[in-house]
Amino acid sequence: MGEHILTTLADFFQRYGYWTILGGLLLENAGVPVPGETILLYGSFLASSKHTLSLPYIVIVAIIAAVSGDNIGYGIGRFGGRPLLDRYKRLFRISDESIRKGEALIARHGAKTIFTARFIAGLRVIAGPMAGVLRMHWSRFLTFNFLGALAWVMTIAAIGYVFGDKLAWVLHVIGKVNLAILAIVVLAAGMWFLHRKRRVLKPVSPSLTRAA
Repeated sequence: MGEHILTTLADFFQRYGYWTILGGLLLENAGVPVPGETILLYGSFLASSKHTLSLPYIVIVAIIAAVSGDNIGYGIGRFGGRPLLDRYKRLFRISDESIRKGEALIARHGAKTIFTARFIAGLRVIAGPMAGVLRMHWSRFLTFNFLGALAWVMTIAAIGYVFGDKLAWVLHVIGKVNLAILAIVVLAAGMWFLHRKRRVLKPVSPSLTRAA
């Protein structure tokens, strides 16, 4: 499966160059499950080994695509609301658990989640639409969206440029790291839900009842 993706990407980059990065990252950040991370890694690898692309141009194009895509996703969520989100998750087969997890994190941590979601494969896809559904203030969303895109693009592009000759190994390691981060996020969200549920169900003290 991995080799098939890389072969397909090689063909796309040969045909379309920077447009592959622009289109792939734009779609992923708008909410379409496209392997944007792999696209950016492979493009950076081509810049270091084949010299068919320039790393500074890759970074610029990737940041523009990531920020624009997230804003498109935000607009879809903001104006389409929950009904559109429900249709969207069925169309792209995104699990209810991913939706609930993203909603809980954004509700609890606000715009900071938009920054950290860049580095988590599953959340990166749904962060923009979810922020729109929850009506996060657009200026805060835009600020953390840009900062997250800047940090993520420069990190992934640097990894692809330096370790591109070991691309299969890099993809394997990043996949493991994403799973580990995702597990931590799920655990944290579960603990928060449990704590919140206990507070809601906490019985009223008898002394407080008598005093009333």
